Amino acid sequence: MKKNQFLKIMTTLCLTGVFALGMVGCGSKTPENAPVSSETPAAEKTEAPATDLQNVTSSTLDSTLDKDTLIIGLDDTFAPLGFRDTNGELTGFDVEVAKAIGEKLGKEITFQPIDWSMKETELNAGNIDLIWNGYTITEERKEKVSFSKPYLKNTQAIVTLADSTIATKADLAGKKVGAQNESSAIDAMEAEPEVYASFESGEAYTYEDNNQALMDLEAGRIDAVVADEILLRYYLSLKGAEKYNVLTENFGDEEYGVGMRKDDQKMVDAFNKAYDELKAEGTLAEISTKWFASDITQ
Repeated sequence: MKKNQFLKIMTTLCLTGVFALGMVGCGSKTPENAPVSSETPAAEKTEAPATDLQNVTSSTLDSTLDKDTLIIGLDDTFAPLGFRDTNGELTGFDVEVAKAIGEKLGKEITFQPIDWSMKETELNAGNIDLIWNGYTITEERKEKVSFSKPYLKNTQAIVTLADSTIATKADLAGKKVGAQNESSAIDAMEAEPEVYASFESGEAYTYEDNNQALMDLEAGRIDAVVADEILLRYYLSLKGAEKYNVLTENFGDEEYGVGMRKDDQKMVDAFNKAYDELKAEGTLAEISTKWFASDITQ
């Protein structure tokens, strides 16, 4: 065999081996027979390109407050805080309060739906200016962002179908429990490691958003969902509360805040001042009563 023929054969074999290794995948954390999302896994995602010059340069400004337009990153399926109505328009409690804050600050407000698992990355890359959509204040997140003052209280509630035998957290042992990926529900469950490890797979099944988890609950593919009580109560009121059971036990209380870039105290102070003014004027009470039938703001 000629030397150049031998080299061609060896090159082909090496490339074939590399391709075969590249085809090896990793396991999913969603239950068997669950709908498969067409979205690229988070580990393979790349940052989305900025939509305008102002967005590109936002991370280089002394403060986000120096911008004329503030870009708010949100999960547009998180009813009743930020979601799309039947016409596809963004609406909800957080959306309305954000617009009111924008007026106080003299800023234009635009909303940018994001992959919630990438929220802090999007913020610190300058693709968005605020994280605002039922964003729970945690010590871990405080290391990545600066928070506004808390504006709503919430719990991490557990919901099952009405005919379920699950009545306590202890009953979740050996069960399939779902939650949104990279959500505070996951953090709250992990804070109770003995309970969390008792789940059927030793952890929760994760979803891109809460709606997908609740759809799997309805279909019987999982046994329970852990999510923000504010979202669950609204969702169940639309679907028929009699079909579900919200357990008395939960995975803890928490507070919502708005996330801003780390150390941007100028923006935090201006935001909190505008919020206090809206509270004193009764604007927050008016918006809250529209969505929750009472003023539940802090």
